[in-house]
Amino acid sequence: TQCISGCVCPAGLVLDGNGGCTPEEECPCIHNEVTYLPGEKINVDCNTCVCKNRKWECTEDECLGTCAIYGDGHYNTFDDKRFSFNGNCEYTLVQDHCGTTNGTFRVVTENIPCGNTGTTCSKSIKVFLESYELILGEEHVSVIKRGQNDEVPYTLRYMGMYIVIETTSGLILMWDKKTSMFIKLSPDFKGQICGLCGNYDGNGINDFTTRSQSVVQNVLEFGNSWKVSSTCPDAYSIKDPCSTNPYRKSWSEKQCSIINSNVFAACHSQVEPAKYYQACVTDACACDTGGDCDCFCTAVAAYAQACSEVGVCIAWRTPSICPLFCDYYN
Repeated sequence: TQCISGCVCPAGLVLDGNGGCTPEEECPCIHNEVTYLPGEKINVDCNTCVCKNRKWECTEDECLGTCAIYGDGHYNTFDDKRFSFNGNCEYTLVQDHCGTTNGTFRVVTENIPCGNTGTTCSKSIKVFLESYELILGEEHVSVIKRGQNDEVPYTLRYMGMYIVIETTSGLILMWDKKTSMFIKLSPDFKGQICGLCGNYDGNGINDFTTRSQSVVQNVLEFGNSWKVSSTCPDAYSIKDPCSTNPYRKSWSEKQCSIINSNVFAACHSQVEPAKYYQACVTDACACDTGGDCDCFCTAVAAYAQACSEVGVCIAWRTPSICPLFCDYYN
């Protein structure tokens, strides 16, 4: 039906954007700049949304919480608090051994230097589950069993470039065997955990809770409290790597600009790119002893993963930008 009188539709019809009129219930919905017809469905995290009367009607299931650790000590807690912390030691990322609570799991990361500027990267992971200890390294996974419990409380598999551990209690760990890790937790653990990933209570303000259960403001005080060994030196503030390595700054900014480019345009409205871009520049400057893939590529992959979490899948890798060799991974 064509619109009349200067594009005014008859009663019961609305403009379709192309100079015509259409019944309201036949109007499409838009998600990430893509148009969907009535009745079409999309998945957003763990929920399903259906287009109806120009609006999305979504299920309201509680989804898994996610803590992301990537690159040069960048953290995004379960309650979405972002911070950077560098320390050359083993640190507790997440555990449910908090206060007087008897816990069932603990995830520990070992950080080692990955440049000459004092930066550190996660290179080894330990997962403690009941009577099992899993040690994840770049080349292999070791399992140490203590006790007589015959029931294995986890499954381990390889998914593309990731090692994935899924426990029967509701913990999922994904590690790229280099510098990126994603920890997912069942909502059943809300408010019952502690560590560098925060307390998962829905409030990012109190995420800097130390091992002694004190809420602090200083990231160094918070981070240092989660050292596994008290004999490790405390972490300290380090100089901006791009100031230390000014010859890498322009290269880093040019490489990392892909995050702000049209390649990720569909994601920009869903996940703010600014902090991921800045983390990318910092990391690319810091990797001054080689290993650009471990730094630049990891930082971009972290943004791509955040986009994927909200249902925006970006094909950003090319033969010249952080390629993955399919034959090897298959």
